[in-house]
Amino acid sequence: MTEGNLQRLVLEFKAEELVVRALYRRSLEGAANPGTKARAREVSELVRTGLEGALEALTGDVEVVGTSGYTTREDIMVANRKESAA
Repeated sequence: MTEGNLQRLVLEFKAEELVVRALYRRSLEGAANPGTKARAREVSELVRTGLEGALEALTGDVEVVGTSGYTTREDIMVANRKESAA
C-alpha cells in the first residue's frame, strides 16, 4: 500500500498515447527513487486509485462551475466525493 497523498491528476489525450501528470505528496522516508520500478508501481497505484475515485464521484451530482472557449472548449466540473472510512 502506498503512502502518497494524491493532489492532482491531469490527463492529456494524444493520438498514440495518454499522458498522465500526477501531483502528490509523500514522506521522503522509504520513498522509491525516480526511474525505478518501485516508483512506477507507487505512482501507478496512486493514479489508479485517483481515477477510480473520480469515476465514482462522476456517477453522483456533477456541477459545471466554469467554462471557456468556442470551438475548442474547456469546462471545469466539480463532483462531490464520498470518502471511504479508513
